[in-house]
Amino acid sequence: MNTLTQFFSFLILSLATTISASNHYQLRPRLDQLQSDNELNCVSWRWAIEVDNIRNWNVVPIECESYIGHYMLGKQYRKDCDTVGLEAYKYAKSVTLKGDGKDVWVFDIDETTLSNLPYYADPSNGFGALPFNQTTFNTWVASGKALAMPGTYALYNQLLKLKYTIVLLTGRDENSRAITVSNLKNVGYHSWDKLILKGPMDHGKTAQEYKSEKRTKLVKAGYRIIGNMGDQWSDILGPNQGARTFKGEEGLLPGGPEPSALNKTKSPPMIASRGFLARSDEGGLLLACWAQGLQSAASPVVVS
Repeated sequence: MNTLTQFFSFLILSLATTISASNHYQLRPRLDQLQSDNELNCVSWRWAIEVDNIRNWNVVPIECESYIGHYMLGKQYRKDCDTVGLEAYKYAKSVTLKGDGKDVWVFDIDETTLSNLPYYADPSNGFGALPFNQTTFNTWVASGKALAMPGTYALYNQLLKLKYTIVLLTGRDENSRAITVSNLKNVGYHSWDKLILKGPMDHGKTAQEYKSEKRTKLVKAGYRIIGNMGDQWSDILGPNQGARTFKGEEGLLPGGPEPSALNKTKSPPMIASRGFLARSDEGGLLLACWAQGLQSAASPVVVS
């Protein structure tokens, strides 16, 4: 009987070991799904940029050009941005507004409400491997061809239905007001309470100082900042940041100034991969996967 007991104990132990080994094996990544060490390093680099652990950088590392380009023009960037908008909406609809028009939602503009992806996707801009060119970027802004960020555009319309007061707070210069208004309306942003741009007295301030001061003025004027959204940490940090902040993806992954170059220690958004879009019309199709087409304010069309 002792021998029989020992036999069954051994059989059960062997079976349990086999099952455990099988389950353990199933948790291992398949060889055809493994990423290269280089790609994994670039994922870590992008994450470190996003959480602001890496600062004062000017260009995308050459070994990460292809990875960043595929991220920005693929589905993941769109999904990441849409997730921010969805969570913001869940929060927004949970708040009971006062109904006096003083409940404010603050939006940044560049890489938050508007996307400058077509500019950065142009091969002549270096695809992230060359320093940012403020002159050509200002020319792009003056063209008024920026696209709507789909996730933010959807949130914007939902906030209007919820009776939020919309404030747009941007680092763009006051002299770009007319083209900024035109660009916003052309892609469907048709209504807001205030559009705050950088005036002569704001030159020399960091982005965080400038935006904090403008938010403080809103609060002193009796507004309640319920939500605050931007792609840069400087958009949402500092005094009077709001009841809740939402940090979007950092545009095309740079962490830096808006068109007015408020903080010259960082570089504006860039895409990677030299020649990534130049060799075919693939880039245009990929852009269309997430960017809203330039349409009249009366009939905005989101291409998805």
